[in-house]
Amino acid sequence: GEAPPPPPPPEEKKDDEEKAEEEDLIKMKTSILYTVGLLILSFTDLIYVVWLFFVTLAWNWNVWLIPVRCTFPYQTPENIHWWLLMDYFCDGIYIVDIFVMQPRLQFVRGGDIVVSESTCFIWIFFRFVLLILFPLDLLYFFTGVKSLLRFPRLLKYNAFFEFNDRLEAVMSKAYIYRVIRTSAYLLYSLHCNACIFYWGSDYEGLGSTKWVYNGKGNSYIRCYYFAVKTLITIGGLPDPTTVFEIVFQMLNYFVGVFAFSIMIGQMRDVFGAATAGEAYYRHCVDSTVKYMSSYKIPREVQNRVKIWYDYTWKSQGMLDEQELLIQLPDKMRLDIAADVNYSIVSKVALFQGCDRQMIFDMLKRLKSVVYLPGDFVCKKGEIGREMYIIKAGEVQVVGGPDGMTVFVTLRAGSVFGEISLLAGGGGNRRTANVKAHGFANLFILDKKDLAEILVHYPESQKLLRKKAKKMLTKDKKPTDEKDQAKDTGEVIPQRPETPKLFKAALEVGTGQTFAKLKEAYKGATLEVFISPVKPETHCTIFGCSRQKIGIEKQSWRFL
Repeated sequence: GEAPPPPPPPEEKKDDEEKAEEEDLIKMKTSILYTVGLLILSFTDLIYVVWLFFVTLAWNWNVWLIPVRCTFPYQTPENIHWWLLMDYFCDGIYIVDIFVMQPRLQFVRGGDIVVSESTCFIWIFFRFVLLILFPLDLLYFFTGVKSLLRFPRLLKYNAFFEFNDRLEAVMSKAYIYRVIRTSAYLLYSLHCNACIFYWGSDYEGLGSTKWVYNGKGNSYIRCYYFAVKTLITIGGLPDPTTVFEIVFQMLNYFVGVFAFSIMIGQMRDVFGAATAGEAYYRHCVDSTVKYMSSYKIPREVQNRVKIWYDYTWKSQGMLDEQELLIQLPDKMRLDIAADVNYSIVSKVALFQGCDRQMIFDMLKRLKSVVYLPGDFVCKKGEIGREMYIIKAGEVQVVGGPDGMTVFVTLRAGSVFGEISLLAGGGGNRRTANVKAHGFANLFILDKKDLAEILVHYPESQKLLRKKAKKMLTKDKKPTDEKDQAKDTGEVIPQRPETPKLFKAALEVGTGQTFAKLKEAYKGATLEVFISPVKPETHCTIFGCSRQKIGIEKQSWRFL
């Protein structure tokens, strides 16, 4: 009989190996994240995003209130100290951002990443400090507090757009923020128009005509109402009377139509991008239904197809994950696959001990497939070309006379069909029926994909074949070699017997043929007819001597 299999390694050693692999994986991920952080300046760093939020608030203080303070009579000697307090508080945020936060970030110059703090500080100083924080406030001593002198603070608009980009990068539904931002653009355009209308009314004289603001009620609210009716072209406004009012109203109408059309277009683009995935899903469903209807597919099959579409979309948010990942470089696809699939694949006993790089290459080949309740994943007797890893849900191994007896239920993390990846001959046929119990999401590894990977890892290939043979034979005790080969399905195909002609040629080359003849005919005399030769000659091939008997007949005696 066969020798008993070697005892399994101690659990402690196995645990240590698994921990070492996990630590190596964590180190690899840390290195990747560190490298990405250098390249994109910590693009999703939440702390920096929060800081940019406060910088954006300071910038919005200047953007919204400088026009109001320049036109409306809201800044008075009685409250000037509150205005100045908020102004310099926002300037303090600017100073901290420019001298503390910005020098800590790297920037790209000519394709190179500049990481030197001194170089960053010089670059930031000439870009921001001389422009944004130029001290025009010193002119207050000569002109009084004029908010218009704070217009250099508006040049820090880059913080606003950087905040938008980074916030969208960390949001799962960025289109919500895009809608809010586009609405804010519309409100700000109306805000600026209200300020300009009050300035024009003050220039003409408050209440001097029916067209201008009459000075009653809340000035900002009434002017904002005028701006809304003008820019949105609602109508119902008093007719302008002076040349200034006519020119002002004409410009208002032109700008209003142009600005409002831009806002509507942006809103359409935002909602279109937000619903692009769902629109693609609906298009696929409609096209499939149309195809099935044209070929008169049975109603039951059509309903199952619709259920598959519905469940796949709701569970994954997409129909095919590979369509998204195909756009990424191989390195990034590997990082995503390692996060999603490594914890599952590393637990498969068949792949334990294999080259880790082979495992990583295999992760990129896994495909996610959803099976409906009652769907057969594989049937007995089918040719096995895939291995299955349960990502979510359950599958049942069924059989019996009626095919409904449940032998075992496999849950998330379980693996089946792995022997079919390595079996040869007839051993790759399925031995049981496996069907989905409820909705089941499975990872599939194709036999062809594994073969392409193992070409580059011969040691792992040998290890996998040994494990496959052991897994098939551990529960079976065949009576002879013939039965054993039949039962195991020839996981490792037996090498065919060497042809006799080729074997004879090998023996001639190594001298084995003549050694056998010498042993068999030792002491015998062999008569042959040959041409005359010398009386005494030693045969170096046969290892024998000869004596001359006649001219053509000679005697050979084996020694």
